Amino acid sequence: MAKKYRKKAAAISYTPPQPAPVLLATGIGREAETIIEEALKAGITIIEDPGLAAMLENVKPGDYIPPWCWEAAAKILSFVFAMEKEAGDTHKMLFL
Repeated sequence: MAKKYRKKAAAISYTPPQPAPVLLATGIGREAETIIEEALKAGITIIEDPGLAAMLENVKPGDYIPPWCWEAAAKILSFVFAMEKEAGDTHKMLFL
């Protein structure tokens, strides 16, 4: 029997001069769907990166993301920063 795919989501926020992005929420399955729904309502940037979402699933909300995630997050953050440069946002984003 094939294993059923369960959606994963991880929400992070970064505001300079923080030393690293902070994990706001993470979830699998229904929790992930709720995180996605709330992100859509709030106008938060959603980026599909299942690898990063999986790496963040065991990080405690409120903690900085771990160093081994920094390179992947930095690439995505630079893209989001460029998109939101004029918005003055705190750069919240969701990874699926």
